[in-house]
Amino acid sequence: MKNRKLNGPFLTRRGTPLTIAGEVIQPNQTYDLELDYSQSYTGIKISVPVRVIAGPKPGPIVFFTAVVHGDELNGLGIIRDLFFDQVPKLKRGVVIAIPIVNVYGMDNYSRYLPDRRDPNRCFPGSARGSLTSRLAHLIFTEIIRHCDYGVDLHTAAVRRTNYPNIRADLTNPVVRKMALAFGCELIVHSKGAEGSLRRTAVDRKIQTIVIEAGEVWKIEPGVVHLGVQGSLSVLRHLKMIPGKVDKPPCQIEVRKSVWVRAEYGGILKFHAQLGDVVQKGQTLATNNSVFGREQNLVKAPADGIIMGMTTMPAVKPGEPIFHIALCEIPYKTLKRRIGSRRQAELHRQVQKELGTSLLIQPL
Repeated sequence: MKNRKLNGPFLTRRGTPLTIAGEVIQPNQTYDLELDYSQSYTGIKISVPVRVIAGPKPGPIVFFTAVVHGDELNGLGIIRDLFFDQVPKLKRGVVIAIPIVNVYGMDNYSRYLPDRRDPNRCFPGSARGSLTSRLAHLIFTEIIRHCDYGVDLHTAAVRRTNYPNIRADLTNPVVRKMALAFGCELIVHSKGAEGSLRRTAVDRKIQTIVIEAGEVWKIEPGVVHLGVQGSLSVLRHLKMIPGKVDKPPCQIEVRKSVWVRAEYGGILKFHAQLGDVVQKGQTLATNNSVFGREQNLVKAPADGIIMGMTTMPAVKPGEPIFHIALCEIPYKTLKRRIGSRRQAELHRQVQKELGTSLLIQPL
């Protein structure tokens, strides 16, 4: 940071002018750019939209990416509200926002690209590789490698929903501070999969976190609100905008988790929802046959917090139903700490909204 000039274009970590889509980024400017990526069968240009917001002084370069998976739209809603509807006034540094990374996937109602590869397993990509690998290479070389920090916005996979949680390598002290600053109640330790944007970035000293929240094909108001507030908190943490970091009353670091799976095919009655604190042996759902006969009770294998669950009441054997974050905190203590959520109106709102598409019935 200290070596960056106070006038002229912004400089990257390598000391070269920050240039995106051929545009040299100057202080105090906002740019709407397009990264030419591919072509349709008829030769029509396919491009990735990018907004760049540059502050008046040198500072961190931070990326925000959304819709890496083409069906995960909550991140698009967050970036739209955060950097298009009410643009924050930066004191320093640069924000690079990509509201739709996977344009092909979004256009085709698909998580993947037309070659059926997962873009979040293809970073840093190759200029001569597959369609997906070329997209990863474009995003990484044009944007990610120039940055100091990053926030990648995701949702659960199809037919599932996630209680908002941050995924981060908590052995990295810089990343850990970013994760805490975002302000989710749950912070899950993981390095990320090989080839993922986050892991590839962190391996190259670009400190990056992921938020997982909500479900596919929706822009959910509570998730957007929480995502906007969390992103602003990260920018405050990096001293790019004024103000203090806003943290919830309770934050829990999660080192292990477990999926609870169906033992029988049937129709579920849910008795617990996202964000609930559950106790080992607690009944989470009842699995009934199509004729209404009880087949078994789905029970919690350990104390923890429900951070993910299926949105499909119809299941086959082996299919995931609940994803439980295991916490190194006694159940009663955990219950008491999460009980303070009533003081955190936003988190309570998000929990309530995410449960509206699920029928939760008392046991």
